[in-house]
Order: sequence, then C-alpha cells, then structure tokens
Amino acid sequence: MNHREVAAVLTYAGRLDPRLIRTDPGEADNQLDTWHELLGDVPMATGRGWDVREIVRKRIVSSPYPILPADVAREWQAYRRDRLVRHTDPTPMADPDNPEAWRAELLAARDAVAAGQAAPSPHRGITAGRHRPGLKDQLAAVGRYIPSAVRAELAPYRPARAAREAAIAEGGPDVLGVPCEWCHAPEGEPCRRRRLTLDGTARGSAPRATAHPGRIDRARAAQRHQASTA
Repeated sequence: MNHREVAAVLTYAGRLDPRLIRTDPGEADNQLDTWHELLGDVPMATGRGWDVREIVRKRIVSSPYPILPADVAREWQAYRRDRLVRHTDPTPMADPDNPEAWRAELLAARDAVAAGQAAPSPHRGITAGRHRPGLKDQLAAVGRYIPSAVRAELAPYRPARAAREAAIAEGGPDVLGVPCEWCHAPEGEPCRRRRLTLDGTARGSAPRATAHPGRIDRARAAQRHQASTA
C-alpha cells in the first residue's frame, strides 16, 4: 500500500475505534509514516480472501487494545503461509536444461500465489493410465490381510486357522466364530489344551489344531440359526 491507501485504512480504523484518531498534524504524520513502514508491502485487497479493512474490523472486534500496524502485518504473513502450504509447484514451461529460467518461473509462480494474485495449484491426481490385465485379481489379493499365496505357505504353521478357513470354504460352520465353553477361548482364538489337576483346577495353554467338540456343536447350531433367519 502507498501512503494514500494507508491513510484510507487509518481513516477507516479511526471511524471504528476513535482512540486511533490523531488531531495533532505532527502526530498524524508520524502515525501515517509508522503504518506505511510496516504495511508498505501489504496490499489493500487481493480479491482472493484478503482485505485489509476486514482484518482491521475483526481485530478491533476481538481485542480490547488499539490495533497496531504489526497486527495487520502478522495477518498478512499468515495469509501468505497458508496459501503456500496449499500450493503444489506446477511443472515450469521453461527449458529444464536452463536451471536459471526453471527456477525463476517456479519462484514467480510462488510469489503470485503468496501475494494473492493467483490461486494455489492443488495436487494433481491420476486421471488415466494404461490397461493392465489381471490387475483386478492382484488388487483383490493384496487387499486381504494376507495374500492367498502367502496364506497357503503359512498354513502348516497356523493349523487351527487353516482348518477354520478350509471348513468355511466347504460350507461348514465357523468354529472360531463362537467362544469355547470348555477352554474359555474367546471368539476368533483357537482352542487351548485344558488339563484338570488333582485339585480340580484347569491348566494348559498350548493351542489345539482342532476345536473342542462342544465348540463345534455350538458353531453348527449358530450356522443353522443364521440359515433359518436369512
């Protein structure tokens, strides 16, 4: 802003807050020079979300203290930072073998965005690509927690879960879909070997490859109930 624009801002601020009015000509000149010193590189308005008058009005409403030119300057710096954060450098049109022209075009684009003269350039998304046969099947496999090929290799080391998946694939009940009343294994966990000691307490925590018979019966009952209500 030039001196005339700064004087217009001071007039507007003084109308909203009379404490800013200076009746002495010398004090008024000093006030104008101080505001221009801090706001000389701040535009009056950009048409893209920045207007000094709006900043002044909000500041006067929110603070009980008289507005200072530094308050407006800080708001301008915050405005610039916000726009640059939302900006992604587009590929310059300059020759990439000319680093000076390439850099100058990048900086000019950033300066225009920061100054409110141009809109931030958003991230560009993928809108098209070549067709890849079998990609759907690959994505379906990767989308699972464990791909089918890896799941098959792990089957010998996860016998309970492998047996559960095989039973479900054949249309049988999900034995791990219900808790076990014998070993108290929760839903989703394999049954445990449970031994009774002479004093009647249960011991043992090694996982079983197969579920306890009572758990299998409960899983079948749950399957039949689900089928009847479907």
